[in-house]
Amino acid sequence: MTTKAARIEQAQKYIAELKTLHPCLYDKSFLRTWDQSPDDLRTVVLVAEILEELYEANVSCRLFDGGLAVSNFRDNSTRTRFSFASAATLLGLDLSDLDEGKSQIAHGETVRETTNMISFMTEVIGIRDDKWLGEGHAYQVEVAQAVEEGFKEGVLPRKPCLVNLQCDEDHPTQAMADLIHLIKHFGGIDQLKGKKVAMTWAYSPSYGKPLSVPQGIIGLLPRFGIDVHLAYPEGYDLIPEVVETAKKNAALAGAKFEVSHDMDAAFKDADVVYPKSWCPHSIMLERVKLPSREGPEQVALEKKALEMNTKHKDWECTEEKMKLTKGGNALYMHCLPADITGVSCKEGEVQASVFEKDRIKTYKEASHKPYVIASMILTSKLKNPAAALEHLIKQDKPRAPEF
Repeated sequence: MTTKAARIEQAQKYIAELKTLHPCLYDKSFLRTWDQSPDDLRTVVLVAEILEELYEANVSCRLFDGGLAVSNFRDNSTRTRFSFASAATLLGLDLSDLDEGKSQIAHGETVRETTNMISFMTEVIGIRDDKWLGEGHAYQVEVAQAVEEGFKEGVLPRKPCLVNLQCDEDHPTQAMADLIHLIKHFGGIDQLKGKKVAMTWAYSPSYGKPLSVPQGIIGLLPRFGIDVHLAYPEGYDLIPEVVETAKKNAALAGAKFEVSHDMDAAFKDADVVYPKSWCPHSIMLERVKLPSREGPEQVALEKKALEMNTKHKDWECTEEKMKLTKGGNALYMHCLPADITGVSCKEGEVQASVFEKDRIKTYKEASHKPYVIASMILTSKLKNPAAALEHLIKQDKPRAPEF
């Protein structure tokens, strides 16, 4: 077990590196990783790692004495919902969940009005809006603009930041948690360059899974020198503009970025595999054009999409496919919950034995998300995160009773 002294020493090393960076995160919202500079991204990673070390060392990280952290989940969530709640309590904020069904939104309340009404004593708003293509990111931008106006016009004494808890384009808190998982697994951020990640589609018996997880991975990992091979059956494309941005950023970082329709080729000599189902971009486009969100047209489209999926049941992460990876021992990753063959479904994304081998590691992968969210909040709200973190270490207030 790592001692408290060792954790504090590691946190201080991270703080020393943090002081060398020049991020532009203060007073800004965090919506998509590809909108952030390399220093922005490294800062979020470092602050998350510092917060994790301090929590493990039983040092209180409550930099706030109250204030609201408002969550708005427009889609179901377990890990991200509780990660946002954990991040709020870690920093000393009080959680409040906006249930749109109990608000005045149904009576015609506008986004601008709702946003200001929930923000009088709010420090951060976290939003998940990933179900409908072309709407999630746009909605988050509209909310960010509403708080900006409210602050400038004197309605709000402080401007809340906005954290994207998943939209139709990106899932930055997941991708950043995945990045930290890789840093821990390979022994440092300097060990990531040249590692190969297979980001592949995998069969699922369900429909409508967002594009934002694979897009988050291809948008972020190559910027840290990681080679990414994106593979999916023909017709299961991602948003073209996001893929193009990923290619450009990979080239700038000197990383390889490949796209194919061959799962085996992606797995070949991979250090990491990330088999994850998603709905084809074409189907997502078709969904939003239908006259009703719950009518018979949606049912027919779902049937069509599921029939498409059944043609690709061989896109499963099996023991045989894992033998293709580097040393036959690649790290298996997933955002969870995975569709596990014979466990959560009859046929799915991953063979039960493959999932079980790295099951605990996927839990650890998820465990970094609260710190990532807390880091995004802290770096937006504080001008000098390094000084604030040094203050916590100097204060050394126990997080939990030590007797």
